[in-house]
Amino acid sequence: MTTNHLRRFVLGVAACVLLAKAHAEPEIIAQARAFIGAEAALSAVRSLRFVGTLVTANPVDASKQTRASVEIVFQKPAQQRITITYEKALEQTALDDYEAWQRQQDLSDASKWRQSLLSIDQVKRLRANTFENLAFFRGLEQQGARIEDQGPVAIEGVACQKIAFIHAPNITFTRYFELATGRLRLTETEAGGSIREEGEMSVNAVRFPEKIITLTPIANGKSQTVTITFEKITVNETFPAAFFAVPALSHR
Repeated sequence: MTTNHLRRFVLGVAACVLLAKAHAEPEIIAQARAFIGAEAALSAVRSLRFVGTLVTANPVDASKQTRASVEIVFQKPAQQRITITYEKALEQTALDDYEAWQRQQDLSDASKWRQSLLSIDQVKRLRANTFENLAFFRGLEQQGARIEDQGPVAIEGVACQKIAFIHAPNITFTRYFELATGRLRLTETEAGGSIREEGEMSVNAVRFPEKIITLTPIANGKSQTVTITFEKITVNETFPAAFFAVPALSHR
């Protein structure tokens, strides 16, 4: 091998090493997964069902609240259904692979309902959300997405690692993991919202939050606070295809 050939070979190997490092999973991901559960337990998750209570605070007067029951279901590879039941109405939003729909139903009158298919952007967001809830921080590259390590930061005085989970330019979940434990401390969205988790429930040797608090910016500099408190979490139920499929328009 000539000197020039050797030099090109060494430079090529170096470039491959640098490329591998650039795409290497940040160390905090393994730590974050370990905090939630063992690899075998996380890999075994095929579906999740959350049942609880949803409380929406009035952005003008936080003492005024709207309460509803909520059921959230995720199933691999890309199915999701959320059912929110208010006192007088039911609202469902669902994803079935590359189709998504929303339906509102008046509970006092079966003839009063509205149903619509969601846009491509909404489908993409639901697919990202479903993946995020079932993947436990790993495997984005298989979805054409990527992880970006944005370095150490302090959140409320706690040392954290900032990691962006980028599904698309307009679909990003930025998460802050405690360096000492790997625990997820805060999630931010590209739209300026924030998601915090409180409490803990263990199901099938996997840790889940007992409460999720979402803060979403709205008009006039105010924010909408939605709190979901889980009463039951089920792992690996099997849901039929019809559970997520677009309902027939004649359905009442």
